[in-house]
Amino acid sequence: MKLAILMLILVSSVTHAEIIGKVVEYTANNVTLKGYLAYDNSLKEKRPAVIVVHEWWGVTDYPKKRAEMLASLGYVAFAVDMYGNGKVADNPGDAQKFAGESMKDLSLLKARFVAAIELLKKNEHVDSTRIAAIGYCYGGGVVLNMARAGIDLKGVVSFHGSLATSTPAKKGNVKAKILVCNGGADKFTSENDIKNFKQEMTAADADFKFISYKGALHAFTNPAATELGKKFNMPIAYNESGDKRSWKEMRRFLKAIFNN
Repeated sequence: MKLAILMLILVSSVTHAEIIGKVVEYTANNVTLKGYLAYDNSLKEKRPAVIVVHEWWGVTDYPKKRAEMLASLGYVAFAVDMYGNGKVADNPGDAQKFAGESMKDLSLLKARFVAAIELLKKNEHVDSTRIAAIGYCYGGGVVLNMARAGIDLKGVVSFHGSLATSTPAKKGNVKAKILVCNGGADKFTSENDIKNFKQEMTAADADFKFISYKGALHAFTNPAATELGKKFNMPIAYNESGDKRSWKEMRRFLKAIFNN
């Protein structure tokens, strides 16, 4: 009996996922960027990769956790640094400043994003033909803008991201399939924003799906959002139903675009 239990433990230890998470430095336009790479080291074959773009707080524990969750699903995940030098904010003032500075120059934003793609393409675990991106809040806006810019990705997923843009997609330019998971009660996204986004994507012949989760406020996927909302008097809060449903929708989306 003891031998059988020991054998079971040994088999479990061999087959159990071995999630590796590590900080990786890379550069774009002579700026050092500090991302977080996560993958299952027990898998030996090349696999799809998913870029994770952070909220306006920067590469905090939250995007790292999402990268690890994606790794547990069998993807190589890279939580990228869009601010440079791993900068993070602990208050809305700094967060707005960092986000605003990074959004001033779309070519700079694009260069930092493409640098992450190139890093993944060189990774021994990655199938370089199958790369997608997801983003939260600020990051959701970033991945949508990268899709608009014609970046060659299989797909992008925006969670409670900004829909408005100063550079609308041109017809035929959007290569990535798009999934938008929007909070139905998001105070930062107006009905006009939603209308304009859908019209823009339709005019651009983009392959997109828009889902709105009833009652969900901005940042509804982040368990820390409720306390942050109270602390800084912001209309943000966690919504467990919206979080779980949108993650499930993302999983279906990734399976479809990667054919896995």
